[in-house]
Amino acid sequence: MKKACLMLVLLACSLIGNAQNWQKTNFGVKTDVMNNQIEIQFFSPSIVRIQKWPQGKVFTKESLSVVKTPQSTKLKITQKANTLSLRSESIEVLLNMQNGQITFKNTKGETLLAEKENGAAFTEFNDTGVKTFSVHQTFKLDNHEAIYGLGIQQQGKMSQRNTNLRMVQGNTDDYVTFFQSVKGYGLFWDNYSPTNFTDSPNETVFFSEVGDGIDYYFMFGGNADGVVAQMRVLTGQTPMFPLWTFGYWQSKERYKSQNETVGVVKKYRSLGVPLDGIIQDWQYWGNNYLWNAMEFLNPEFGDPQKMVNDIHNLNARIIISV
Repeated sequence: MKKACLMLVLLACSLIGNAQNWQKTNFGVKTDVMNNQIEIQFFSPSIVRIQKWPQGKVFTKESLSVVKTPQSTKLKITQKANTLSLRSESIEVLLNMQNGQITFKNTKGETLLAEKENGAAFTEFNDTGVKTFSVHQTFKLDNHEAIYGLGIQQQGKMSQRNTNLRMVQGNTDDYVTFFQSVKGYGLFWDNYSPTNFTDSPNETVFFSEVGDGIDYYFMFGGNADGVVAQMRVLTGQTPMFPLWTFGYWQSKERYKSQNETVGVVKKYRSLGVPLDGIIQDWQYWGNNYLWNAMEFLNPEFGDPQKMVNDIHNLNARIIISV
């Protein structure tokens, strides 16, 4: 009798352990794993957003880059043992309910990208008096998988494998926390604080100094053009520039006064040489202690509005370098 009761208790515990401990939402699922809250949101059948934050905290971030909103997507959601599966017509997202690891697969069941087990981390951080976290997420890439993107660097590399980047905007380095893979997917790490990207044969890591939570987007396009198309869907289409931007632009290291800048345009017009625009480069702001002030503090540019008007009256345009 005691043995039978014990078996019933064990069976009840097993059923409780395997019970649904996740919540279906309008766009995916929410759940708690290892003291972290995780939300998976589909923005389309090919684009999914992953958010993670410490349990008991609030994470209500609105993206400064993403213009698309999540949409109701036809999903097949199933749980087998400790694995929760969300399958759309384009991709499958698998969540390990024990360690929080997320894996992305194509419709053939082939792994595109996987987080590393226990790869999410939150470290307390004091952001000028505001208590928040430093966040990082570790991924596992195939050994010979090439990835491209992450902005413009001066390191002479195309593939960003085996690379360490301190992603802070500089004079000749412009960073975008996005890469795409030869496997046909893209990853956009949506964080605006100083971020380190580190890749090695063993792991690929995004580490951001400040973040209330981890926030990234996975998109599948099948090839490079497809990934770019998905990124445009997510962050906005690239507008066509006006026709005058495709003409000839005159520039030099800098023009030292507004009279010189306007005078160059006048010379082009007097010679009958076509010109669409001129570029005013640095030091219109004054000395180097005023670097990039974006103000006309140099006395040689005493009336910048007149400079712009004079150039427009010569049927040309001006771009100010910052």
